[in-house]
Amino acid sequence: MARERISIIGGSGDQGKGLALRWARAGYEIIIGSRDHERAVAAADDICQRAGGDASTSGAINADAARAAPTVVLTVPFAAQAATLAEIREHLSPGALYIDVTVPLANAVGGKLTQVLGVWDGSAAEQAARILGDRVDVISAFHNAGAGALQDLETPLECDILVCGNSKSAKEKTRALVEAISGSRYVDAGPLSNSRTVEAITALLVGINIRYKTHSGIRITGV
Repeated sequence: MARERISIIGGSGDQGKGLALRWARAGYEIIIGSRDHERAVAAADDICQRAGGDASTSGAINADAARAAPTVVLTVPFAAQAATLAEIREHLSPGALYIDVTVPLANAVGGKLTQVLGVWDGSAAEQAARILGDRVDVISAFHNAGAGALQDLETPLECDILVCGNSKSAKEKTRALVEAISGSRYVDAGPLSNSRTVEAITALLVGINIRYKTHSGIRITGV
C-alpha cells in the first residue's frame, strides 16, 4: 500500500523538522520543501536518519514540494509567509489540504518572541486563506506543539492540538495527522477566525518556556 504523502514547506526549520520526524516515524512519506534544493535534501536526509526504521523522506524546492502531495504544511516564520504562499499558490493541487502553522510573533519586525503582531486579516491563517483563495482547504493547527518537544521522539508530546478551520472534512483529515503523533490529542477549536486566539497562545507559551526552561504544551480539560 502506498504511503500517504505530506509536503512540509519550511521543513528545514525546527518546527518543520519536528513535525516531519513525528510523521515519518508514523509511516508517512515526507517531502521537505525549501527555497534551496540542497538545504531541503540535507534536511530530508537528517530526518530520515533520525526517524529510523523505514522512514521515507526527500527534499525539493518549494514549488515542486507543493505540487507533490495532497497535504501541504507551512512552517515558515511570519515574515516569510506571504511571499512563500505567493510562490507555491499556483502549484497546490485543487482541493488539497493546506495546514498553516504560522504565528505572527513580533520578532518578525524586531520585537519580542513573547508578543504577537496585529494582522490585517485577523490572523496568519486568515491571511493564508485570503492569499490562497478557494483553491485549497485552509486549516490552522500545531501552533502550540513546541519544536523541542516534537523532536524528542522518545517522549510522547503531551499536548492538545487546537485545530481551526471552516471545512469539516478538512478537519477530519487533520485529525488523522494529529493522532499519528504519540501523546497528542485533536481538539476542534472552531472556525478559522479562532486562529487569532490560538496563535496568540503560542507567544504565551514561549514566555513560559523561557522562564521555566521547558517545552510547555497545552491541555483542554473536560473534553
